[in-house]
Amino acid sequence: MVIYMLLGAMPPALACLVIITLARRRYLVVTVEGASMTPALTDGDRVLVRRTDLAGIGVGRLVVAAPPEGGHWDAMSLPTWLIKRAAAVPGDPVPRDRGPALRDILGNQVPDGRIVLLGDNPEESLDSRFCGYFHEEQILGVVVRELPRAVPRPAGSHQFATTGSLQKET
Repeated sequence: MVIYMLLGAMPPALACLVIITLARRRYLVVTVEGASMTPALTDGDRVLVRRTDLAGIGVGRLVVAAPPEGGHWDAMSLPTWLIKRAAAVPGDPVPRDRGPALRDILGNQVPDGRIVLLGDNPEESLDSRFCGYFHEEQILGVVVRELPRAVPRPAGSHQFATTGSLQKET
């Protein structure tokens, strides 16, 4: 109600600018690059992402997160963002059967501030199977919905990179 009253008192152009600024802080559009989420998402698909913290993520949600850092990960050319499906959130049992990096984790439950993220296409996905937990600080947000593609996919074409990353659109 207060926001409506404030916006109503502004010139329309300024009110639109305020609304757009607030929306851009909460949402962003990203384009999928790679095959790690095939068949759910494919190279070139666009999605709307809502910024959120770890508490706003449930199992099964598509999550946008920064790639792993440190050690041998720093020597690799990694994308800015990854898109993966939340497989376990804090308090859930560790899904040890899902990959080598998860088998050796201490404890039986995913600890606070951590999440297990997996790509739908394991052969093409850099995810918790290989790097263990993702940290809360790596989370950008969750996919709210798919958007129309900027460039329609040619019939029968499936050219993919292998990173399964996302590119922010400006």
